[in-house]
Amino acid sequence: MDIPTYLNRINYRVAVRTDHDTLRGLHIAHMRAVPFENLDIALKRPIHIDEESLWQKIVVNGRGGFCYELNGLFARLLKRIGFEVTYLNGRVFNKEGKLGIEFDHLALLVKSLDSSARWLVDVGFGDSFIEPLNFDDRGEQIQRLGTYRLDKTADGFIVWRKKYDGSWERQYFFDIEPRIFPQEYEAGCLYHQTSPLTSFTQGNVISRATEDGRISLDDEYLTVTSNGKRAKQAVESQDEYDRLLKEHFGVVLQKETA
Repeated sequence: MDIPTYLNRINYRVAVRTDHDTLRGLHIAHMRAVPFENLDIALKRPIHIDEESLWQKIVVNGRGGFCYELNGLFARLLKRIGFEVTYLNGRVFNKEGKLGIEFDHLALLVKSLDSSARWLVDVGFGDSFIEPLNFDDRGEQIQRLGTYRLDKTADGFIVWRKKYDGSWERQYFFDIEPRIFPQEYEAGCLYHQTSPLTSFTQGNVISRATEDGRISLDDEYLTVTSNGKRAKQAVESQDEYDRLLKEHFGVVLQKETA
């Protein structure tokens, strides 16, 4: 783990310490610099979540990934800096309100050394909290780009996000039993690459946070959200898609050679 190279990848220029300010700064920087994406799945390129593979893809090749990749590598950075990190078993709610498989999602519980506070950290869920959430706070946690809360259940906790109309939607469930990465997450990673039941096999998506919102590209549209207002631009051709991919995410997909 070459810390300066990783920090350069996420455009983080401040000295790192084991405190909340550093954790918050790293989280925001990561969300803005490293996209959430599933582009390798459609290309039939296997996704591996060992540290060497994650480093090569995200830091060396300038790509993004999904939860196992983004939070997996981010956890290694945080631990190398000196934070206490616990890997969490998350399960995402579908449109019918049902939970996904075990190890459906990887999130992190992080303790900074400047206080007793614990933080829910997640740079791999896509459109979600831009800053760490205070794990021990059960009230509304208001951020610039959204409002969230953590509710305790009999088995764990649920992350809620407040919608623009004032109603609340569940994002995912997690428990706080310490887990082992990558071993316990490998089956879930394979499932999301291959199962027709997961959204990741239904089409391409790449998305990252911006200073005032989010920018996303799928097979049909470029969507830009700024201060709560959304604008969609149709993608007319493969050439245009490739141009937008490079312009907004710095990604150029290498074509397979015979």
